Amino acid sequence: MRTRDNMRGQRYGEVIVVRGGPFVFTGGVYNTLGLNNCPEKLWRALDPRALKKQFRAAAIVLNGPRYFVMDRSSLANPGKTETFGGIETRHFADVRVTLPTVLQGKAAPYTENTVARTTEYLYEKGRPIYELIAPDGTRYVMQTYALIVDPSLTERDLTGLAKRLKLPAGWQYRSRVLDRDLVLRARGTAHVVQDDLQNSYQRVTTEI
Repeated sequence: MRTRDNMRGQRYGEVIVVRGGPFVFTGGVYNTLGLNNCPEKLWRALDPRALKKQFRAAAIVLNGPRYFVMDRSSLANPGKTETFGGIETRHFADVRVTLPTVLQGKAAPYTENTVARTTEYLYEKGRPIYELIAPDGTRYVMQTYALIVDPSLTERDLTGLAKRLKLPAGWQYRSRVLDRDLVLRARGTAHVVQDDLQNSYQRVTTEI
């Protein structure tokens, strides 16, 4: 496992190279973490249509910029590097991509998706976490917040985010300060959802 400390507040971007079809697709997730901080000028210059042609992909999804909100992360078996428009990235994961996601360029909010990765995220005691709670009680902890919908969003805004989100019936959002460390593990498969601001959350599979 490759471990990185001081993750909270680190900026990154992802380029998702989608292949397959016509109804089932897989996206290779290429992440800038550890290589650069997703430089704004280069990121804004990325052209998904040109990249789609260059990489002979079914689609290119630009996922960022984003900021991490865990305190430490560990990733097993990071893959090869790839450069997109001058931005160096590394293959981190693969995600199942639906046809609507390919057509719309983003995942449907409040819908669970699976990501093939083995990771361990540490949220330290005394630090805030931000959670979505589904109607059946399933909990998801925010792993990253996004500047995609709201470029001015900061971590300070996350405490009061419930007032802004368009939560489906029965869903809840809350923030709280941890009274003990929280570790989120994904052993080959992570279950994630996004809210309508495209902030990303991972399902809790162990008791908090």
